[in-house]
Amino acid sequence: MSSVQSDLGFDAPLILQPLSLDWLARSGVEVAVLRLDLLDPELSGNKWFKLVKHLDAARSVAAPGLISLGGPHSNHLHALAAAGRRLGLPTVGLLRGHEQVTPTVADLRAWGMQLHWLGYAGYRERNLPTFWTPWRARYPGFYCIPEGGGGLPGALGCAGLVPRVESALASLGWKDYDALWLAAGTGTTLAGLVIGEAGRHRVFGALAGPPSHAVDAGVANLLAQAGVASSGYELLDASRSGFGRFDRELAQFILDTERQGGVPLDPIYTAKAMMALRLYVERGYFPAGTRLIFVHTGGLQGRRAAQGQLQKLIDG
Repeated sequence: MSSVQSDLGFDAPLILQPLSLDWLARSGVEVAVLRLDLLDPELSGNKWFKLVKHLDAARSVAAPGLISLGGPHSNHLHALAAAGRRLGLPTVGLLRGHEQVTPTVADLRAWGMQLHWLGYAGYRERNLPTFWTPWRARYPGFYCIPEGGGGLPGALGCAGLVPRVESALASLGWKDYDALWLAAGTGTTLAGLVIGEAGRHRVFGALAGPPSHAVDAGVANLLAQAGVASSGYELLDASRSGFGRFDRELAQFILDTERQGGVPLDPIYTAKAMMALRLYVERGYFPAGTRLIFVHTGGLQGRRAAQGQLQKLIDG
């Protein structure tokens, strides 16, 4: 049986883009951006890699459809709906909050995803052992995917990024790199990269939410399931007062980075991760000559809803 990744053409070489920014030039630190946001207009970023093992598992049991959950701006549900449409599989989305219209929700509906709004209290029950029971009864045989494409299958899908990064180094003229740097939401992608690296390179995860979200425990659990030592990585708080919170400095940083470096960022994940990297670089954490891979985890589709707020912050 062929893999879903091969069937959908996601085994093409990955793009590493050298990043030219003034604060990097001053430090002597080299950064290349792994442009996962360019992977596909609908299935961009790390979302595809978190999904691929789940989709292979769904195919192996001949699941008649896919069901998962997320918020009204969810990059994960956006990718899942697109994948289901291409694979001819019905998709169901269980959404946080009450019915609303966002650019993401409009895409989900256009791509045929059946939506159910759980409210906020209902969504908080997603980690209870009985949460999936009524949905499995309502959609018999549908393959249930954890929030954000998480779980061990999600991490193992991301582990496959490491050899592909190594294969792309020649495009930079690099023989090696010193560390990976990325935004961490649930920590699934970070755990996958730690698994794939097997101790060869350190992995830095810039937390999009506060440490109270217990991403550290989630990463440790995934690594334990994979039989991998819980080491070789570092988590740092990049949340800037909370998940999904924006300020003028962040908005201006996004604009400046795109103008100077040619890399678009989203305000929830990648922009905060890049700001945290600037802080580490400017404080001398990395010596001159260090070579880092910044993993662009996508999420730009979610920026559509935030664009007005970002512009207002810039305009003052």
